[in-house]
Amino acid sequence: MNRTTPSAVTGLLLELKNGNREVMDELAPMIYQELRQIASRYLRSESNRQTIQTTDLVHEAYLRLIDEAYYSWENRAHFFAVAARAMRQFLIYYAKKQKTAKRGGGKKAISLDEGAILAEQKSDDVLALDEALLRLKALDERMNRIVELRYFSGLSIEETAEVLSISTATVKREWTTAKAWLYNELHNN
Repeated sequence: MNRTTPSAVTGLLLELKNGNREVMDELAPMIYQELRQIASRYLRSESNRQTIQTTDLVHEAYLRLIDEAYYSWENRAHFFAVAARAMRQFLIYYAKKQKTAKRGGGKKAISLDEGAILAEQKSDDVLALDEALLRLKALDERMNRIVELRYFSGLSIEETAEVLSISTATVKREWTTAKAWLYNELHNN
């Protein structure tokens, strides 16, 4: 069996679910590379160049995934959906931490430069996006999941449809609606 196929990852996740922790040595490099691709796509789409690097984001997500109840992972698509959520949670935490530091964080500010101002604005953007996503989730949880999967993990329309067990036409329609709704929320509030 070719161990780099999506079904191979699912198989290894199921073995792990059944208690075979020895597969972790084989699984880790396979998921690590895909996590790097997800993190890289997300960070590449960010207009700011925060101090966080792809490797930092992957390691944080990986640590969170290892702490998760991996026994609940149903398949490869579900695993990477959980990974996308872990990355989002870390990026929100990171933005809040940066915002606190920029506002003093208990220390006296010595000077401000243009880079610090831009970093604070970008942290505010991440936090505003998170707040808008929470409002979207209250209105339509599936649209919120589509945004998480498309924006935070970089999944394609087809991959998102697979994770959510819905048609690609539904993903396309709800992705378009969610983007328009978020644009309105972020630019009119």
